[in-house]
Amino acid sequence: MNRTIPNGAAILLAFIRKTEVGRDDRASYDVIYNNKQGHLPKPLTSMTYGEIIDAQRSWSKNFGSSAAGGYQCMRQTLIDLAKEYPSISGDDVYTPEFQDQLGYALLLRRGYELFVAGKFTRTEFGKRLAQEWASFPVLVATRGKHREVARGQSFYAGDGLNKALVEPEKVEAILDQALATARAEAAAAKPKPVVVEKPVVADPGELEQSPMKSKTVWQWIITTVLVPVLAVFQDWRVQLVIVGIVTLFAVYAIKRRFDLAKAVKELKAEFEA
Repeated sequence: MNRTIPNGAAILLAFIRKTEVGRDDRASYDVIYNNKQGHLPKPLTSMTYGEIIDAQRSWSKNFGSSAAGGYQCMRQTLIDLAKEYPSISGDDVYTPEFQDQLGYALLLRRGYELFVAGKFTRTEFGKRLAQEWASFPVLVATRGKHREVARGQSFYAGDGLNKALVEPEKVEAILDQALATARAEAAAAKPKPVVVEKPVVADPGELEQSPMKSKTVWQWIITTVLVPVLAVFQDWRVQLVIVGIVTLFAVYAIKRRFDLAKAVKELKAEFEA
């Protein structure tokens, strides 16, 4: 499976391929209608887009249908896709990966993204798939291409050519699986919100007030005044050392308190902005 295809769609495409051609391996991409690929001059996956469209002109007469590849694309379908997607070239080789891209384009055309978004019900999307792939059944009784069709019948029942090849219950189960996978994939890819934690401050109330109202500041101011007084009774050299040490600690503590108060105000303003 082409790795660019979303996982939910890839599950559905593998099921479509197996329903349409009876297998979902590498050889499934070389199948043409009624398994007549042995009549081709070279494998389908070696042919170019243009070569296949040219060759399909005679397939309906010779083989019964122009359906080609794992998704059994009719000649008109390939022509319409080339018109819808200008990037498709007649020189593109009909490889398995290229066929997967075409299959995904058909899913999108039938409303795959709307189904994943919940805008199409499973029944409605199932009907649209049945309109694209005749081997799929409608999931409820409805008006088909040629007549009224019951649940489980091909949308094209009554044309003498097509019939449903899979039970509606299996289609419903695979649609549920594809939907769950697509939504889980979308949820995983969704960016998670970034949670910014506010800094934890031991006493924010005190830090937000004026530094001159702080008990810490006043304690150091009082200490700075009292220590020299207490040191009066000591040797003058000891007194000088004590005063110097205490003064340095006091100046540092007071400056640190003012800096901290400023930082808290800045943080508060940032979070309130």
